[in-house]
Amino acid sequence: MGGQSTYSSSSIIYPKWFGGSASCMAVLVSHPLDLIKVRMQMEPGGAKAGTCTSCIRIVRGEGILAFYNGLILTTLTYSTVTYGSVRIGLYETLKDKAKANNFPASPPVLGVLAGISGFVGGIFGNASDIGNIRMQNDGSLPPHLRRNYRHVFDAWSQINRQEGWKAFGQGLWPNAFRCGLMTSCQLASYDSFRELLARTTGIDDNSPGLQVSASFLAALVATTLCSPIDVIKTHLMGSSEKQGILGIIKGLTATEGARWIFRGWTPSFVRLGPQTIATLVLLEQHKRIFRGLKETTQAIAL
Repeated sequence: MGGQSTYSSSSIIYPKWFGGSASCMAVLVSHPLDLIKVRMQMEPGGAKAGTCTSCIRIVRGEGILAFYNGLILTTLTYSTVTYGSVRIGLYETLKDKAKANNFPASPPVLGVLAGISGFVGGIFGNASDIGNIRMQNDGSLPPHLRRNYRHVFDAWSQINRQEGWKAFGQGLWPNAFRCGLMTSCQLASYDSFRELLARTTGIDDNSPGLQVSASFLAALVATTLCSPIDVIKTHLMGSSEKQGILGIIKGLTATEGARWIFRGWTPSFVRLGPQTIATLVLLEQHKRIFRGLKETTQAIAL
């Protein structure tokens, strides 16, 4: 009692799969809104169906379970072997390396480290992301154009058979850049907002309330800055046709002006807010439990 543990949050090396585990849990909350966002972004000819209209249309046409189309793919994308673990694990590693070398953990530095981590994570998760978008958008297509994927492996099999293995590289670079920007906005913004709020309010930075506030602000920044890249990525991955980035931008701008930049912003933010909060708070809880186990193990050993 009263003795200070030899373990501190800054000295513990946490398992790298924590990021994937927290992301998998968070995606259960965010997946339906992600599906709505994809449907809104893929509306042809600049259609302006709102979030509620898109939601009602899905329920009437496909049933309530349609909101979880592609869930396994989404979970796989955020699983311990792809996007979630890679980007968060690499970010934590690079951040630790920077601290060990007395490199200042300023917001710009954190932003670069997080951006690199997200870029690499986006490459690892690209194939799953393509399957996810295809499955989410399938129900909105005319019956004769639907692919009717049965499961994740069927989706990959059909894509490979009909379009070749190179199809899994569709949208790779814009997706990687988007993931880099998203991760920079989420993780670096979260760390920066967390430190700022703790310093200005005097609240312990391990407080769940402070963590929720910081992650909410990070989600707001991430949604706004990543919106145009997200729309382009969705179009690249959602179509079997070969399309260039410039061609998509010209087509969208010609039909609806600059408004396309914020297509699906509301469901994106409504999705990304809870997902970001859940991911980061769950990640902190993973760490808290791990620290507790370390301290218990140490106490038993003594």
